Amino acid sequence: MPVPRRRPKLVFLVTEDWYFWSHRLALARAARDAGWEVVVATRVRAHGEAIRDAGFRLRPIDWRRRGDGLFGALRAILEIARLYRAERPDLVHHVALKPVVFGGLARRLAFPRRRDGPRRIDAVMGLGSGFSRKGLGAQLRRPLLRLALGRLGGERGGRIIVQNAGDAAALAGFGVAQARIALIRGSGVDLARFQPLCEPEGEGVTVALVARMLRDKGVLDAVAAVRRLRERGLAVSLLLAGPPDPDNEGSLDAAALEALAREPGIEWLGQVEDVRQVWRRAAIAVLPTTYGEGLPKALIEAAACARPVVATDVAGCREIVVPGETGMLVPPHDVEALAAALAGLARDRAGRRRMGAAGRALVERSFAEGIVVRQTLALYEALMREPR
Repeated sequence: MPVPRRRPKLVFLVTEDWYFWSHRLALARAARDAGWEVVVATRVRAHGEAIRDAGFRLRPIDWRRRGDGLFGALRAILEIARLYRAERPDLVHHVALKPVVFGGLARRLAFPRRRDGPRRIDAVMGLGSGFSRKGLGAQLRRPLLRLALGRLGGERGGRIIVQNAGDAAALAGFGVAQARIALIRGSGVDLARFQPLCEPEGEGVTVALVARMLRDKGVLDAVAAVRRLRERGLAVSLLLAGPPDPDNEGSLDAAALEALAREPGIEWLGQVEDVRQVWRRAAIAVLPTTYGEGLPKALIEAAACARPVVATDVAGCREIVVPGETGMLVPPHDVEALAAALAGLARDRAGRRRMGAAGRALVERSFAEGIVVRQTLALYEALMREPR
């Protein structure tokens, strides 16, 4: 009697359960359907039961995105190493910088002989504030990040996924071989769920910023720009859709956001479960982020709903905003340029419709969920075929 073949095992290492649920669920389902046993290792807060109900094994990790401290970091790395030894996966998929670094170190601890360890996908979801902030702490962290990415990404048996060409060039500069860098743009968007929407009715134009409520995301710049436009008599209002992030030192707290929402034309919605409700109310998407992103999913979803996008001219945003075609790019920290771009679109209904249609077409060509899933599964298969 033939022995049943063991399914290959895939472990996703993700910092937060909500991020897995919003950005990696479709990929995990496709991997399971392709024959993988899927394990999700993450901090469990609000989506644990949903992840289990979706058919995945859940392994809780006691860590945070930021602020673990040295002792907490060592504890987390040892915990992940124990998990890897217990699970003995065939492939680990580290999602974002902290899982890439911690997971890479844990893999080395768990399997001192590298040929015994699992193959590895390191998904860099944007080099982000770790490479753009000017504070002393950021300056001290940057060499460590460069070393970690260069060393871990340079090993055989692994690939690094980036979401934009700028990050690919940066990693090559850190010493990662070009052959080990894979460009897969974004996390994908469900085109059947995110359909083009008609423009909102009524007087005035509503702009929406969908993100965690961080200073680095440009929340205060968006508020300042809309404030200027209203002072000049333009009927523009702003929706802020997203929660504070207590783990991030740059987060606005609820009291500050409630104070902003008391201003005329500003509304804070908090966490929105179905972001399509935001785009039914808003005609323009805005994200004046001050640092390079991977590829903001909120902007892809907005474009899928046929909304033009105004964003800063940084890595990630350039992938979805083609100036004059799908939206407009402005310099970071330039509130006047941001206000001018929003004013131009607010006064041009035909331009909004044209850019919205072009944005939808771009998403269909390049950022659809099915495209991203197929590219990632193909990367899994190619990596598994490589000799150890």
